[in-house]
Amino acid sequence: MADVAHMVPLTERLKIALQDQVLPGFLFRWRAALKGVPDSKLYNPRFQPWRGHSEFKTTYNEIRRHTLVTPERAWTLQSLARQALKLQGDFVEAGVYQGGTARLLRRLIESSPNRRCLHLFDTFLGMPATNSEHDHHQAGDFSNTSTEAVSSFVGREDWIAYHKGLIPQTFKGLESARVALSHIDVDIYQSVLDCCQFLYPRTVPGGFLLFDDYGFPSCPGARAAVDEFFRDKPEIPLVLHSGQAVVFKSP
Repeated sequence: MADVAHMVPLTERLKIALQDQVLPGFLFRWRAALKGVPDSKLYNPRFQPWRGHSEFKTTYNEIRRHTLVTPERAWTLQSLARQALKLQGDFVEAGVYQGGTARLLRRLIESSPNRRCLHLFDTFLGMPATNSEHDHHQAGDFSNTSTEAVSSFVGREDWIAYHKGLIPQTFKGLESARVALSHIDVDIYQSVLDCCQFLYPRTVPGGFLLFDDYGFPSCPGARAAVDEFFRDKPEIPLVLHSGQAVVFKSP
């Protein structure tokens, strides 16, 4: 059988190369508009709904000063959370920082008739001790946060629980929890591994674990922990162009 690569017309291969490496997105938006493609302004060069979805833009503008998460990654989190709202189980965020994505999750929960608990885990003092073998971050990174500031921004309703301290100690008391969505943004090897070990077995079938920093060169320990944990599991982490990885819990 002929090599598939040699069966693809040269013009098509050049088109893909131009899209990915050379031409700016505005040329493709212009071409899409000429062709009558719906939402042509959202192509850069491919469809990127987070660039113009009005409701999402309003939400992101509300949280942008309180997060390091880009619009693309926030859109991924929102999309998975909307699906997870159809499941029975709480939402968890490990690594809250200044509360931007926690507020996004709060907005989604309060818009749903199926109320659930939002568990927020962080030292609220900055990065804990790190492992130089795996991690590039240093203890004390991201220390410009506090429980008081975050709870003022995210909310203090009784269904929002703040767990201040070190993971995994702060998981104590939630052994019987059922989790529909976990947003794991803790950056370093041991914390990511601890999250996997506690949250994975408590994730309901069809639920999600979203690792925000899997693909970032600043967080090699995060990727190492995820790969190590899921090596003998039936699920395979799906690595996204955004730098995130998502695990869909098998039935």
